Amino acid sequence: MRESDKVQPARGLWRDAWRQLRRNRAAVGGGAVLIILIVIAIAAPTIAPYGPAEQDYDHVLEGPSLYHAFGTDNFGRDIFSRVLYGARISLSVGVLGVCLGLFVGGTLGLVAGQWGGWLDDTLMRLLDLLLAFPQLLLAIMVITVLGVGDTNVIVAIGIFSLPLFARVVRGQILSLKQLDFTLAARALGAGDIRILIAHLLPNTIATILVIASLRLGTAILTVATLSFLGLGIRPPAPEWGTMLTDGRQFLQIAPQVAVFPGLAIVITVLAVNLLGDGLRDALDPRVR
Repeated sequence: MRESDKVQPARGLWRDAWRQLRRNRAAVGGGAVLIILIVIAIAAPTIAPYGPAEQDYDHVLEGPSLYHAFGTDNFGRDIFSRVLYGARISLSVGVLGVCLGLFVGGTLGLVAGQWGGWLDDTLMRLLDLLLAFPQLLLAIMVITVLGVGDTNVIVAIGIFSLPLFARVVRGQILSLKQLDFTLAARALGAGDIRILIAHLLPNTIATILVIASLRLGTAILTVATLSFLGLGIRPPAPEWGTMLTDGRQFLQIAPQVAVFPGLAIVITVLAVNLLGDGLRDALDPRVR
């Protein structure tokens, strides 16, 4: 048998996506930066030279030095250590908020798309109501009702994220229901629940992953914005938005107090968005 006559094994979606993703230098760079940030967040107690709340009144508002790589704030706290600890807060709150929106919104989308009818109409109208509010305004409303705190910020991010997940998943389900493999499963006697779990849900994972990765950047930025407005993480927690609030009054005499947490926000959101764009291009067959 000639070499050209041999049947080549079909490559799956995930293998093709991985090959495509590796060719995208921006996405690989964003993923590498994100991995480094996650490692830093986990290892912050080991890496940080000082505690996030440790004060040194002999070195207040000092610039970068050998003892304080990013300088100190108005309480003599080491900014480098606080930025490292801030990565733990921003990433964890952002990820948990997106996961909450994904779980609730994805479930609503699956139910609405699979069973339709009055249930679909009711759920979509409720989601339209949430979509009528700007995301930040909706998050502020939720915080106003529930109060300030880490858990409430997670809930706020989940609430303004769930309409997007619900609509995307619903659209995917409605499209997949018309394909041959779904019709064949139904013809063989499979029930709605089995079709939903065994056939429809696995084929929506790629889309959900892309939306979640892109949503994470928005979530991290929202956490920082709420904290900057005094509605997010409570001081003296070393959250990047809170650090920006503390540093804005010292921009002229000690800009490092605000510059370094601001750079941390920019780098993190940029890395997440680059990775999300790469995942979208890799998992979308129309782009490939």
